[in-house]
Amino acid sequence: MKKLLHLPIILVAAIALIGTSCQKGFLDRYPQTSIPPDLFFKSEEDLNLYVTGLLTMKDRGSYLSDQDTDDKATTGAMEIKTMMTGSPTSQNVTSGWTWSRLRNINYFLDNYGKASVTQEIKDHYAGLARYYRAIFYMDKVKRYSDVPWYGKALNPSDSVGLYKPRDPRTLIMDSVMADLEFAGSHVKESVPVGTPGKWVVKLMQARVALYEGTYRLYHPELNLKSTANVFLETARKISEEIMASKKYELSTDYGALFNSASLTSNKEVMLVNIYDQDLKKTGNNNGNIINYEQSPSRDLVQTYLMADGTRFTDKPNYQTMQFVQEFTGRDPRLSQTMFYPGLKLAVNPPNVAVPHVVRLNKNFSGYHQLKGYINSTDSKILDGADFPAYRYAEVLLIFAEAKAELGTLTQADLDMSVNLLRKRVNMPFMTLAAVNANVDPVLAAKYPDVSGANKGVILEIRRERRVELAMEGYRFDDIARWHAGKELEKIPEGMYFPGLGKYDLTGDGIEDIILIDKGTAIPPSGAQESNSLGVKLVYYKAGAFGEDVVVYLKNGNAGGPIVTETRLRTFKEPQYYYRPVPFSELVVNPKLAPQLFNWQ
Repeated sequence: MKKLLHLPIILVAAIALIGTSCQKGFLDRYPQTSIPPDLFFKSEEDLNLYVTGLLTMKDRGSYLSDQDTDDKATTGAMEIKTMMTGSPTSQNVTSGWTWSRLRNINYFLDNYGKASVTQEIKDHYAGLARYYRAIFYMDKVKRYSDVPWYGKALNPSDSVGLYKPRDPRTLIMDSVMADLEFAGSHVKESVPVGTPGKWVVKLMQARVALYEGTYRLYHPELNLKSTANVFLETARKISEEIMASKKYELSTDYGALFNSASLTSNKEVMLVNIYDQDLKKTGNNNGNIINYEQSPSRDLVQTYLMADGTRFTDKPNYQTMQFVQEFTGRDPRLSQTMFYPGLKLAVNPPNVAVPHVVRLNKNFSGYHQLKGYINSTDSKILDGADFPAYRYAEVLLIFAEAKAELGTLTQADLDMSVNLLRKRVNMPFMTLAAVNANVDPVLAAKYPDVSGANKGVILEIRRERRVELAMEGYRFDDIARWHAGKELEKIPEGMYFPGLGKYDLTGDGIEDIILIDKGTAIPPSGAQESNSLGVKLVYYKAGAFGEDVVVYLKNGNAGGPIVTETRLRTFKEPQYYYRPVPFSELVVNPKLAPQLFNWQ
């Protein structure tokens, strides 16, 4: 029980009682109607037990997220893809309108004051509950914009509260920020490992402020641009406060953040989600990654800079570079995020020394995600890698972006934020004057709303954020707040092949696979061709999309990038940045009408 020793006795007891500390734990088995407040809310142990039952944070599943973005291709029926290729209405877009978690949070806030403890202790637990309430409402605002605000647990007989209309986004966000301000001022710094403390709350405050500030800045349909800087200034102030605390610093090894057995002492990880077989908290993504649940896009691969700091997309032949070329001389984070040529996997015994040949599948890009993959065959190691739920790297990115959007960013600011991320991986520093004088046309086309004297540096900070946080679940929110939904219309593409023939995918100059015509039969095993190492080539039929082949190439046998699908995608602005209130809810409560942003 290597990690259990880090936890205090009371939290161990709570974990034993509530299992995974999710919504199906303590609060579901003991609903509010079964917890008489006068009997339960007596001591700090009671407050701790209840609030621990509210614990929620990102987990290893986050490595598989962002499938609805330009970062990944997937065959899954993801919501935004279904919307862009179908006919979405309030009758078929129905998930997300759930409120039971808020009821449990508000029930605590209604009753915690009954405990016989000091005000400081009460405020600490109230701060945690308000932190969770802020997260709950932020998620609702991202999805619906205007929603009803409930500051207390409703009684089933409260017809006024139950059937109230939506409150405006401005009121909700003011309430969210008030909750986070209270939490940041009262939640203790010293808390059990694996639970949020003061600085985690402040990171959430800065994250929410950046989201809302940039959202208001770039979304004209809200008519709130004049209020954006208030939020951006909060993001700047709080992120700078976290940096000034000197409590955290970047890890020296970027890749190790995502495959380490224990992150409890890592100074970059502000909140760790602990995985350990002894705690019966396990999980790994190896099967999803090797067998394809999703695959990285070529657009993401091309976003990474060259190792010398120049743009990959400035190379005249970048669009026709093959897999091995693409990974040569790049930002080291590319090969710490995706399978790279020459990677050796432990799943290949007794030939562990043989470089892995990435597998090609229909509807996938050919690239494989390395971040979140554990290179081992030991089940204890596979299931015991911790997840960095909150990283200090995000604080640095928030600080830089907020200052850039406010127009106050200096070279010194870059050197104490983004350039620390680059220094970690031995990348050249970003220079404010240089990037503003030489704006990347590729990024400018992705984000046409960005303008002004700081256009170049804002775009480069966005690149840095995409690269640093790739595969960690941030991309969809970033696309939404930057008003870049049109990027989602682009169907993800994959590796480039100039046509049929033999190809090296391991970087040793020796062919590993062969693409053959759809009309050619794959030879039986004994008749298959081997390379100069005596290893049999992997055969794939290749051709145009929809043909009876495995590898779909954009130009069929004439080559091109791998095509993952061909269905036309249409992102309706501003409608698809939001979701409708489910029609069934409007029937129950007509005051939730009208739908916003052209939803029916």
